[in-house]
Amino acid sequence: MVRKIFKSMKSVLLNDTRALYNPKDRDILNKSFFFAGDNGQAVLLIHGWSSTPYEVRKLGKYLNEKGYTVSGPQLRGHGTVPKDLEKVKWIDWLDDLEEEYDQLREKYQKVFIIGTSIGANLSVMLASEREDTAGLVLLAIPYKIKLEKLAIIFAKSLSFFKPYNTKFYPPTFGIAENPTRLISYQSYPIKSAIEAFELIKKSRERLAEIIQPVLLIQSASDHIIGKKSMEKVYRELGSEKKEKKYIRRAYHSFISDPKNNAVFDNILDFLEKQ
Repeated sequence: MVRKIFKSMKSVLLNDTRALYNPKDRDILNKSFFFAGDNGQAVLLIHGWSSTPYEVRKLGKYLNEKGYTVSGPQLRGHGTVPKDLEKVKWIDWLDDLEEEYDQLREKYQKVFIIGTSIGANLSVMLASEREDTAGLVLLAIPYKIKLEKLAIIFAKSLSFFKPYNTKFYPPTFGIAENPTRLISYQSYPIKSAIEAFELIKKSRERLAEIIQPVLLIQSASDHIIGKKSMEKVYRELGSEKKEKKYIRRAYHSFISDPKNNAVFDNILDFLEKQ
């Protein structure tokens, strides 16, 4: 057991970070992207909290190669320095995404929304406001954060004495190969974490309003959200057409992990069926 734990920790601490993303991508790690397609359909990709569009860029490239126009905007306060998140509210992210969605809808027959982690919660909020959304793909969507009530009380109390916190990465499956760990903020304003908690709560209240087709995917070993999170979301969705899939040995933000590229095929298959 001790040997296994040491081996896992060693893979995290000593991994060659240059293998996690192409060095040529250095200038686009914190940039929005837009790939024009030719099938008359568009996909809005939404990255996770404290991360950047780069974590969903590879998925965007894949879908674009299949004919889809793909937009991956950078959420306000991200991709610069953690301090820029201090005064940003979750509603600011939603406002920006609504504007981006409306621009896509003016030009394309169908617009799908795909979000990962907090980006998935934003996807729910956006789709509840835009009923003409062609379909939703929710990746690692939090229904509740583990020990949510305690975490919120602790965060609000801590924010008075310690405005910032540092992320903790346990040696879980897949983490050593995950680019998200490198491109995201390693510290964050606790006020922004509270905003994320509030967004999760609000999106939970909107699940019954979602009537569009939905595909849910979650890691069976997710260390951020509860194991039953996806089951609860699935149960409360108002959609008649909904699918769910677990993947194994994967980190919370599995969409950026190279060994989980097979998920791309699952997502494409879902889009093609709509």
